[in-house]
Amino acid sequence: MSIPFIDLKSQQARVRGKIDAGLAAVLDHGSYIMGPEIPALETRLAEWSGAKHNISCSSGTDALLLALRGLDLKPGQGVIVPSFTFAASAEVMPVMGAIPVFADVDPSTFNIDHTQLDDAREAARSANVEVVGVISVGLFGQPANLEALMKYAMMNNLWLIDDAAQSFGASLNRQKVGSLAHVTCTSFFPAKPLGCYGDGGAVFTDDDNIADIIRSCRIHGMGKDKYQNVRIGMTGRLDTIQAVVLDAKLDIFDEELALRQQVADRYHDLIGNIVETPQIALGATSSWAQYTIKLPSNVDRDEVCMTMQGLGIPTAIYYPVPMHQQPPYQSFPIARGKLEITEKLSRNVISLPMHPYLDEETQHLVIDGLKKSLEKR
Repeated sequence: MSIPFIDLKSQQARVRGKIDAGLAAVLDHGSYIMGPEIPALETRLAEWSGAKHNISCSSGTDALLLALRGLDLKPGQGVIVPSFTFAASAEVMPVMGAIPVFADVDPSTFNIDHTQLDDAREAARSANVEVVGVISVGLFGQPANLEALMKYAMMNNLWLIDDAAQSFGASLNRQKVGSLAHVTCTSFFPAKPLGCYGDGGAVFTDDDNIADIIRSCRIHGMGKDKYQNVRIGMTGRLDTIQAVVLDAKLDIFDEELALRQQVADRYHDLIGNIVETPQIALGATSSWAQYTIKLPSNVDRDEVCMTMQGLGIPTAIYYPVPMHQQPPYQSFPIARGKLEITEKLSRNVISLPMHPYLDEETQHLVIDGLKKSLEKR
């Protein structure tokens, strides 16, 4: 028996009829780029999140790039970002000639530790880098402490981007992700809680000026039309066909988020105290993009993965090498000179199968396999 890490087939069975009809409509009208399905989807996403503006785009990485253009990030300026994250969160600064400044994360939530922001700014000052903003990351589905981060940003004349590639669908104090920072970015990569069938992303903001700049930049810096260029831009459009997929999946998104929470709750009960389970901060919810546990420091993680794989149970490791230890990033500033929590997490986290259609019987098999792998140590 082989257990899928993410089950997109069960989900597709629920929305296939609407997708097929939507694809047929696109084939009939032929507007494969920026067709009428794009603004319709953007309206739905803005209403769902509570943000004033939604601008769809070609990927989560391009969403971050567009956000930075909207915020007028300049070469040489610094942006604080957690090191325990996917490459996209950090790579968008060097691409623009700017500087990522790496900060540590909270050991319970895996998200950026807002109490380290002063240390990160000091590391930047020592490197003669002016910090102008912060990118938080809602890792594994839980938003960062955006209230504390926004308060800090406002007090220090900084802007805040919420990288919600994994946490779109979550909330903080009953306010949905998408309207909790100056700009929010998300990814619609197929494995995300809300994913399309290719690459895709979106930017959310309440700022009219930022939204106008982003809309211009995603189509080559266009003005009144695509042949009038008023700024340096890029190709960052979402394909019309992907909008069809996302529109269909939005119909069941709320239900799937509830199912993900049920799966997470069952995992928590089944695991008990054999390993450390994810902790959700007070007032927060998670979209449970991943269910990530922490193994004891004396456990050989590779052996655990191999044993579970032999039992037909897939696992994943996010992220085995922190960004500040990756070769292209080793020269950038680091808060306190060392990120102890990040480095520890990179050695002992492991993610279990997680999706809305994971039934209780299968979860029992997953945890039985985890227990057997731990007994072998």
